Amino acid sequence: MSKSILRQAKITPHLSSTRGHNSLGWLDTYHSFSFAHWHDPRFTHFGSLRVLNEDRVQPNSGFPTHPHRDFEIFSYILSGELTHRDSMLTKGKEGGQSDKFFRMHRGDVQFTTGGTGIAHSEFNEHNKDTVHFLQIWAIPWKRGLTPRYHTRHFSDEDKRKDFVKILSPLKAGEDATAQEEAEAEPTIPNTIPIHADFVMGAGIIAPEGKFEWTVGGGAAQKNQRKVFIHLPMLKGGKARIRLDGREDAELSEGDGAFVEGVYIGDRLIVESIGEEEAEVIVLDTA
Repeated sequence: MSKSILRQAKITPHLSSTRGHNSLGWLDTYHSFSFAHWHDPRFTHFGSLRVLNEDRVQPNSGFPTHPHRDFEIFSYILSGELTHRDSMLTKGKEGGQSDKFFRMHRGDVQFTTGGTGIAHSEFNEHNKDTVHFLQIWAIPWKRGLTPRYHTRHFSDEDKRKDFVKILSPLKAGEDATAQEEAEAEPTIPNTIPIHADFVMGAGIIAPEGKFEWTVGGGAAQKNQRKVFIHLPMLKGGKARIRLDGREDAELSEGDGAFVEGVYIGDRLIVESIGEEEAEVIVLDTA
């Protein structure tokens, strides 16, 4: 077993059994943080991370047109198909795939800046397959931003080599001009820009394999960090991970962990200790 190299860090597992759960027939959802009608004062937010829902939506159902405001919201597709459609687009007249209309599959990430207000739908239009995805919300560094969408694909092949960066802060920062907002350049190339001191990564670790996450993700601003790790329910319970070599930081599918007392440049070791490969989500925030 590896030894801890983050002795100053506090790692607190957030077990799947402590998540909120709601089953509506068309939707089966688990909430890592207080959401909708489920509230737990222990789990309200973690830095700028506000929502992490693990959702399964049945065929020909989903979230009809609904508004968002002043949150950064992103969907990470694990399996199945999810169609994102801006409310201003008439069904059947979308004109092909775009940021405002995108039929997402595994590896796709769809990102929304709610800003001053936006409305869209997220629907599983497939006639037989359930879609399984993570819905994540972050608190932006300021309110009243210009609403915007981004969609990007991140391959399994790359995730099996190392943690792949998914999101990084808008390079121009909190005081970006309108032109810089429109250019939407992220701090890390080939990632999606987010209006927060926030970096997201994802990796697929083979059994007995080990990946290393450098705290801050190479793009953070504030030195002291909070890192949330999540292990989605993908392998029928056969995927497991260990954080920082600690026996008391071993996670099963559906579990998460709060990592506190870490700083930019610290190294967090994630080991795959189950029978199946583990898809690990890293959310690194101030």
